[in-house]
Amino acid sequence: MMHAPLSSSMVILDRTLESESRSILYAFALEELLCRSIGKSSPPILHIWRHPRAFVMGLRDSRLPEAALANQWLIDQGYDTAVRNSGGAAVPLDLGVVNVSLLLPKEPGDMEHRKDFEMMVALIREIMSKLTDRIDQGEVLGSFCPGEFDLSVGGRKFCGIAQRRQQRALSVQAFIIVEGEGEGKATLARSFYERAAGSTDPADYPTVAPGSMASLAECLNIPLTAEQFTENLIEIMSARGMQVKRPEAIPGYPDEGQIDGMVELLRERYAIKG
Repeated sequence: MMHAPLSSSMVILDRTLESESRSILYAFALEELLCRSIGKSSPPILHIWRHPRAFVMGLRDSRLPEAALANQWLIDQGYDTAVRNSGGAAVPLDLGVVNVSLLLPKEPGDMEHRKDFEMMVALIREIMSKLTDRIDQGEVLGSFCPGEFDLSVGGRKFCGIAQRRQQRALSVQAFIIVEGEGEGKATLARSFYERAAGSTDPADYPTVAPGSMASLAECLNIPLTAEQFTENLIEIMSARGMQVKRPEAIPGYPDEGQIDGMVELLRERYAIKG
């Protein structure tokens, strides 16, 4: 069952159908600003979003010796690239990947981050409960963005979870590969690391192995789309009393100028050196 903090006061911000192509940093900038107002004017938020073609690096990835070279290689292939300010390593995104973030108030001095990861794990298990009860939690060796809270079915990872903590709020961020081929994303991540690593110690970056990643549709061998997954998520949360709100109906929602300004700030602050 879900943990108590996901109360009916949480609102749902569904941006999965936004048609205009925005910078991949838009979602991270938006969450950074929303977290600053959560606990003041904004309620807790469940943020759902997608991006058509992006590659998001972790901070450690961006510091690899040839990261700038690998970044340019991605850009030349039409990927929007960025370095995120939350934990974790590189993740390729497309419209088959649903990104789910829990934006929550944080008590002063709260340093116990595990419960927040566990809350996201519980949410994803509940969303998938009608389709499978075989979701395993634990690091999947050979996957991209590996971590203790990887979610997998049959040894193949479909979801990774990261976290960003501010003074008064936090964001728990999950990428969920719902449809498409996980192997293609693994190949892209592996090619990135081969170019970015240079002469650095292989222990300093993930070794992405074939067969480690799959979409939920592949794991369960069923037809499943990102739209169906999102509808199911919203249906379950609506049954808990949560409402889907348009941006203008959410107190404390930043305007486009503020978001654009934060995009530029994040781009400068986390720029790849070299």
